[in-house]
Amino acid sequence: MKILLPVDGSELSLWAVRHAIGLARAGLQARFVLANVQEPPSLYEVVTVHDAEVLEGVAEGAGRHALEAAEALLREAGLPFESEIAGGDPAHALIELAEAHGCDAIVMGARGVGALRAGLFGSVSRAVLDDAPVPVTIVKPPEPDAAAEALDEPGVD
Repeated sequence: MKILLPVDGSELSLWAVRHAIGLARAGLQARFVLANVQEPPSLYEVVTVHDAEVLEGVAEGAGRHALEAAEALLREAGLPFESEIAGGDPAHALIELAEAHGCDAIVMGARGVGALRAGLFGSVSRAVLDDAPVPVTIVKPPEPDAAAEALDEPGVD
């Protein structure tokens, strides 16, 4: 089974990665595709920078940075994965990545760094849930006490 794990650099998205690791430890034979989507540059960024290559490099660097912690978790767990950075509308890009990589499922956090925008424009996780052609698991963040206990367990970061 191949599972898409969208990661935006937030702790909430890492809970989804931890959930997927737990599924694998429970016996699910899975490979993972870590995905980060960088939104297109704003008009202000385009006007002030003037160089598309610089903007692409910044987006690539931000995407790599957002993936680092999730890659470390999967590496530590000894699970196979690949990483992908895409650009565009996050929900549409994630669905396209799932299709392009032949993913059988998507496991993602309920909210990430775009939580404020989600309230204004609609949630990425909700859009993926509504439009994805594969099953989607939305991982809610644990209660604060449960989160502290989980982070104290051996092998959980």
